[in-house]
Amino acid sequence: MIGILVAEQLPLVRLGLVTSLDGEADLKVVADLDTGEDVVSAVLRHEPDAAVIGLDLPGADGFSTALRLHERVPSCRVLILSRHPTPGQVRRAFAVHALGLMSLEVGTQEVADGVRRVAAGRRAVDSDLAVAALGPEETPLTPRELDVLRLAARGARSDEIAEELFLSVGTVRNHLSRIMCKTRARNRLDAVRIAGEAGWL
Repeated sequence: MIGILVAEQLPLVRLGLVTSLDGEADLKVVADLDTGEDVVSAVLRHEPDAAVIGLDLPGADGFSTALRLHERVPSCRVLILSRHPTPGQVRRAFAVHALGLMSLEVGTQEVADGVRRVAAGRRAVDSDLAVAALGPEETPLTPRELDVLRLAARGARSDEIAEELFLSVGTVRNHLSRIMCKTRARNRLDAVRIAGEAGWL
């Protein structure tokens, strides 16, 4: 029997996952949560073989949660579910040691099969996404521009970014302008989204 922890913020989606996975003869949901903050403690308490984690968890998103799980409980394998999976998300998932990333749009049987694969230590990714993720996609942003964008992604203002990175506010604004030019973004939030989907952040 494969023990599973399910972490998904939307109650109906979480209930559907729990119900469908529990309906499989070889799978058993041992815990379900609606936030990322309590996943590690729940895994330590219930000792599941695999964790099915929604990417958009409040508190700590799916990538952060997967990395913390790998650091604290590497025996628990992770499958991340995304509403709109991209090749960049696949690269980020692998970078944080998750074994799989699948769309929430797939059928329940595919999710169950994905859980079985990651529990056995194998990858579970849609084949088209996997092929796209293998292709080169180097960031056009400099290391300093990435530093600025990471802080912007956390909601920091230009003056806060300047203080954190020991730069002038004008230099930060220049970096943000170049970032938006290179990513063809409409604004800094759009640049964060584009860079995140590409796996640069």
